[in-house]
Amino acid sequence: MMNIKNYKEVSSLWIEYKSGLKYYILKKIKNEDLADELSHEVLMKIYKSCCSGNEIKNIRSWMYQIAHNTVIDHLKKENKFADEVTEILGVDKNNTYEDVEEFVEPLIKLLPEKYSAPLILSDIKGINQIEVSKKMNLSLTATKSRIQRARKLLKEKIIECSNLEINAKGNPISIEIKADCEPLQKNSRKNN
Repeated sequence: MMNIKNYKEVSSLWIEYKSGLKYYILKKIKNEDLADELSHEVLMKIYKSCCSGNEIKNIRSWMYQIAHNTVIDHLKKENKFADEVTEILGVDKNNTYEDVEEFVEPLIKLLPEKYSAPLILSDIKGINQIEVSKKMNLSLTATKSRIQRARKLLKEKIIECSNLEINAKGNPISIEIKADCEPLQKNSRKNN
């Protein structure tokens, strides 16, 4: 965890991350001048948060989240439609969403199969619930109930196995796997 206590710390962080942040924004916006402008806006937001006393668990994820939100705010100001925003933003290596997604399937596999199977079909593979009910030979009501229960159990597993930090909008800022969650630790070691 880290507190940004003075502007000098912000400057050194900015020097370390500015090119990666600009590249991230440029990939989303595809306009060099606008990427420079939004990068400057990100820097101002980082400076503004200086000395706020807030503890930051993962500086890199926090800074990329600021960049991500800045791009979203810009697109909203430009009146882009929601599907365009989703398409433009996508999933990126520097985005915490990917860090979280990396651990979702292993966590789902920790659930009892009667819950994990319909959840994987529905939420991971994107099959509609009517088709899931047919594949699993269940009524639609039973399928919906199992998927809903699986989501609740998955949320409990996420709380049990990780320290997930979210912002005020409910978006992930950083994720850290708890040392005592062996299945996720194995997955983390495998991916490093």
